[in-house]
Amino acid sequence: MKANWKKYLATAVAAAVVLTLCVLAAVCSKFELTENQTGTLKILLIVCGCAAAYCFIVGELVNNFSQMDKLWSLLPIVYTWIIAVRGGMQPRLVLYALLVTAWGIRLTVNFARKGAYSWRFWDGVEDYRWAIVRSSSILRHRPLWMLFDLFFVSIYQNALVLAICLPALASMDAATPFGLIDALALCFAAGFLTLETFADEQQWRFFETKKKLLADQPELSKLPAPYDLGFNTTGLWAKMRHPNYLGEQGIWLSLYFVAVGAKVTNCCVFHWSMIGPLLLILLFMGSSSLGESISAKKYPQYPSYVRQVFKYLPLRRFLREK
Repeated sequence: MKANWKKYLATAVAAAVVLTLCVLAAVCSKFELTENQTGTLKILLIVCGCAAAYCFIVGELVNNFSQMDKLWSLLPIVYTWIIAVRGGMQPRLVLYALLVTAWGIRLTVNFARKGAYSWRFWDGVEDYRWAIVRSSSILRHRPLWMLFDLFFVSIYQNALVLAICLPALASMDAATPFGLIDALALCFAAGFLTLETFADEQQWRFFETKKKLLADQPELSKLPAPYDLGFNTTGLWAKMRHPNYLGEQGIWLSLYFVAVGAKVTNCCVFHWSMIGPLLLILLFMGSSSLGESISAKKYPQYPSYVRQVFKYLPLRRFLREK
């Protein structure tokens, strides 16, 4: 019980800090756009609105609610190149869009090899977590699920994906040339992209090997270590519970500092375009908690893993119980 209280307290404190930063970002900056930025934002909002409508209508029709999951890695590429083109292909914006494109290609490939995409785009394997969410005591009622699908899955997530790209919009008409802060921001983003790539590859190889072993020996406990645990405790995952999530959040937080490099921020680093990357952190708080609750029910030693290994800090290594 103590461990649970500590976990909930840490999550509550982290959420409070993130929300406080969101408020400061809103209060300490002025929402002022040039005519070019306003016109660009209108185009982005049209794309975002069409994507949200597609996700809701198609998801409900085919009963596959991973439509937004498929678009998650594609829409930022579209958004950032629209901004780059309308911003005159400035080096800052082009490099931003190129890095987002590399991120999007990597994430799309990783999702595709899990069977998420099909030649009929609305088909493919649905993320297993949606079925668990739908089976909850509240959302198992169809009208309530439809509301959740409309406002959270379709509208909010699409709005969030657009929001994480807004530092590029904020920077598109900046007079300040590409400089050191921009270079550092892009380098950090590339570093986090590398971290996420390695983490996802290690996770993929672990579960593919486990799947092959289970084909010959269906009883999980009789598999060779470490596969008998059921969850990955090798490589980066031995020292962090979510190295891939750390990479994902780090990419978008780093890219925010392009706006700092463009000198469009107020009160040092605060700007309204910071809100998107910060809200992404809140999303991953919920996603990681959901994933960990599922794993704790499936794998007996997973609670021990949670107690021993930090979520994002590589300070302790997992030691399995005997």
